[in-house]
Amino acid sequence: MARTLEQLQARYNSSSKKPGGERPGRGPGGPRPQGKPKNAKQSIARLAGYARGYEWRFILVLVCMLVTTVTSLVGGYMLAPIIDRLTLAVTGKEPEMSVLERTADGVVKSLMSGFGADTSAIMPYIVTAALLLGAIYLVSLSTTYIQSRLMLGFSQGIIEKIRNDLFQKLQKLPVRYFDGCPTGEIMSRFTNDVDNIDNMISNSLTSVISGSVTLAGTLIFMLTTSWILTLVTIVCIPVFTFGGGALAKMSRKYYSAQQAALGAVNGYIEENVTGQKVIKVFNHEDTCVEEFNMLNNDMRDKQFNANFWGGIMGPVMGNMSQITYGITVGVGGILMISGMLTPGGLTVFAGYSRQFSMPINSIAQQMATIFSALAGAERVFDVMDMDPEEADASDADPMPDMQGNVVLKDVTFGYVPDKTILKNISLYAKPGQKIAFVGSTGAGKTTVTNLLNRFYDIDEGSITIDGVDIRNIQRDVLRGDIAMVLQDTHLFTGTVRENIRYGRLDATDEEVIEAAKTASAHSFIMRLADGYDTIIEGDGANLSQGQRQLLNIARAAISKAPILVLDEATSSVDTRTERHIEHGMDRLMKNRTTFVIAHRLSTVRNANAIMVLEHGEIIERGSHDELLAMKGRYYELYTGVKELD
Repeated sequence: MARTLEQLQARYNSSSKKPGGERPGRGPGGPRPQGKPKNAKQSIARLAGYARGYEWRFILVLVCMLVTTVTSLVGGYMLAPIIDRLTLAVTGKEPEMSVLERTADGVVKSLMSGFGADTSAIMPYIVTAALLLGAIYLVSLSTTYIQSRLMLGFSQGIIEKIRNDLFQKLQKLPVRYFDGCPTGEIMSRFTNDVDNIDNMISNSLTSVISGSVTLAGTLIFMLTTSWILTLVTIVCIPVFTFGGGALAKMSRKYYSAQQAALGAVNGYIEENVTGQKVIKVFNHEDTCVEEFNMLNNDMRDKQFNANFWGGIMGPVMGNMSQITYGITVGVGGILMISGMLTPGGLTVFAGYSRQFSMPINSIAQQMATIFSALAGAERVFDVMDMDPEEADASDADPMPDMQGNVVLKDVTFGYVPDKTILKNISLYAKPGQKIAFVGSTGAGKTTVTNLLNRFYDIDEGSITIDGVDIRNIQRDVLRGDIAMVLQDTHLFTGTVRENIRYGRLDATDEEVIEAAKTASAHSFIMRLADGYDTIIEGDGANLSQGQRQLLNIARAAISKAPILVLDEATSSVDTRTERHIEHGMDRLMKNRTTFVIAHRLSTVRNANAIMVLEHGEIIERGSHDELLAMKGRYYELYTGVKELD
């Protein structure tokens, strides 16, 4: 039966997740990525912090914007004296020019005098004014180009910092976070959210700043041309502000919802793509389609609302601009007839009136992008604000020569409060010994190894290595001295050689081959197209499950770690290969402390000690023969006399 939309959103959308939960049989569920809600001002302030180091570049961008705006306004104003001079030529009546018109007219005449032209002739006047206009717009074009180049460098530098910080933060987050957050949800922060921030900085920020400068410059030129018409235009500003503010508020709400819905869809797609085989085996295709349709329909509705309210802002503001333009031209015509405004002044002011509304429209249209980016920024900062793994103590032991004497004493642990997984676990292991954990699914076997690596910290008791509490050992040293082969294999994109060498990056090619032979992987590697140089892609999609596991075992074999953890390491290989691996493991485990988790009990018969766990407690311990003689739980598991719980 398909889950409800609310259940799917709670599972795949981090904003609706709450801390807690556990995964039966495989350990933790961990806290969901949830942080305190952040407002727009906080997000803007944090984004501004990433501009440190780019201040001079941004200042140059502002200078270029200012020059571009001024040249654009001056170029537009040059039309006024040209029109008035044409009017004088036709009517013979000298128009009453404004201060700026007389200034522009004087500049043109000065240039004409410098060229030796007759300042009273109309054609040389027009030619000189046209050349001046060309020079002004050439400057504007040049500064626009420089501004674009500088702004791209500014924005990409900031985005690079954000991506680096986000990726570095992920490396510092505890395993608990990744156990509780879908991969698609994490990827959505890197792609959709960061891309939205990039779009805002590189495009929207430029438009808003440029629009604001243009708005202020246009207002100054309008005032010098006609204060009456300027007053008419300004009266309409509250209408723009009220309408734009209402639409922006509505748009922001829906863009935040859209980003959350997008994260949920990405998480669901990622899980279904990676789990296609399981889906097909259990014939859940129709259920998956039904669930995806619910998420997709929800995202469609939220995107529709976000795009509608974001898209309607431009047309609404544009219509308001046209109404203002019509009123301005009508009043300006009356002023011109009454002699209070020249024909050139009315022409220029009409252009400025339209230009005055264009920045407002531009800013209004960019608000949808800005709100989407700020919603994405909040999601990115949510991850950055997650608590990292607890830092090592200042006096943490570097353990330069770890031997591998492991002691667990009265260890108690639970992934969530009030639900204990391990209860008073005590055991010891020495170098060269093989300690096995067996028991029912969910008994806590994998949890023991999670605690040994300090993926989680224990609630009570202690775990020591060579007499030192692991909480007092440098975490990177601790994990570097523990080699693990997990049931879930993972290979990186690269060659077979590189994947094996991942266990110890300074290993030689000869050591890589020796490790592969130890894991019984050498023979199948040599049968590959390029041997050890064969490229592995898609987490080893071109290899069988057993072959992928053999490479993981080889990766552990090449490590010089004194402690070895095998979590169902041979569960994916056939019996014949398993026997070869066991011989290799005997050599690998020599002088190493080895912990083995196994459901296939034949693989642990030669263990020095076998721990039988049930409900988080060690109920039996001893060698294979000793436990069989006891005819207890291990005997039941080994002989199948009683069905596994």
